[in-house]
Amino acid sequence: MSIRSNVLLAIAAVAASAAVLTFAAPPMGGDTPASEVQPAPEFQNIDTWLNSPPLKLQELRGKVVLVDFWTYTCINCLNHLPYVKEWNEKYKDKGLVVVGVHTPEFAYEKSTKNVQDAIQRLQIKHAVAQDNHYATWKAFKNQYWPAVYLIDKQGRVVYSHFGEGSYGTTEKKIQALLAEQPAAGF
Repeated sequence: MSIRSNVLLAIAAVAASAAVLTFAAPPMGGDTPASEVQPAPEFQNIDTWLNSPPLKLQELRGKVVLVDFWTYTCINCLNHLPYVKEWNEKYKDKGLVVVGVHTPEFAYEKSTKNVQDAIQRLQIKHAVAQDNHYATWKAFKNQYWPAVYLIDKQGRVVYSHFGEGSYGTTEKKIQALLAEQPAAGF
């Protein structure tokens, strides 16, 4: 092999390594260690509430809340959505409140009409908070679409998952949180 061929192979190997590093998967999340459990931040600066009157986490104490950050053009969000809708239907009468926080990736996703059309097309029945200014996104320190945060009956974020997958684990956590007795005063 010539020196030029070796150099080209080396450059290709470095470029491939860089590509792998650039597109590494996000951390998956999971149970929050007890030492890091924090009160959930309140929904902030929501432009519009769809499928629901405005919700406040403080008023949802005693319930388990699933916060799902999504946007209607994200393929990963669309693949993940059937699970969120199923959990809502399966557990809403058992104390689960699902809130989809629609945080746009593109300018046209800020249109309330476009979000309403997507909600209708996708047959979403749970509450949707339109977070056009990323205020709730930032309050949760979120970085991913989709991202799920589970909030226990005391109002603390105790579990998170980023991206697709871990649906069985997430559902088991929902079931465990619903089975917990609320703390005194709730």
